[in-house]
Parts: sequence; C-alpha cells; structure tokens
Amino acid sequence: MDSTRQKKIGRLIQKETGEMFQREAKDLLLRAMVSVTVVRVTADLSIARIYLSIFPGEKKDEVYNNIVEKKSHLRYLLGKRVGKQLRVIPDLEFYIDDSLDYIEKIDRLLTE
Repeated sequence: MDSTRQKKIGRLIQKETGEMFQREAKDLLLRAMVSVTVVRVTADLSIARIYLSIFPGEKKDEVYNNIVEKKSHLRYLLGKRVGKQLRVIPDLEFYIDDSLDYIEKIDRLLTE
C-alpha cells in the first residue's frame, strides 16, 4: 500500500512527465502519442516507475527505446520542473502499459 506522500509525488511526476512529452520531448516520440498512465514511487522515494501508453502500436518499441535511451535527459527536465517541490529527483524507470491493448483484445474476442 502506497503512503499519501508516495501518491502525491506519483501524481506530480505523472502530470509533469505528461506535459514534458507533449512540449519539450516531442523529438523522442517520432510523431507517436505518449500518455503517462500510472506513476508508482518506491517507499524511499528514490525510484519512480512510469507506465506509458504509446499510440500507434507499430511505433511502440522504437518510441520506448528512444525514451529509455534519453532517461537521464528526461530526469534533468523533470528536475527543472519539480526542483522546488522535491529535494531529490527520483531515478526514472519506464515501462509500457499494455492494459489498453489487453482491453481491445478482450473486446475483439467478445464481438466475434
């Protein structure tokens, strides 16, 4: 169970990284749409696990690899945005959130 502090920091990071992908990190996205679905922060606040939904699906791996390659730059950009609110910027770990793909697959199976 996440503490209130973890949830607050998670929401802050989710909001800011979402805006970063829309404005400052567009070049990484290769014209794909990336949304931050969930951010989970570890109990010691040192790691933020960021789950991304990438559309269209054909570019998913390429966009994900770009984001992971530029992880330190994204952390720097995040630090500039939330530096006044957080003493230490957590290390960022990115994961693909495929829950939408799963829902779509279930929906397709049900309609057949």
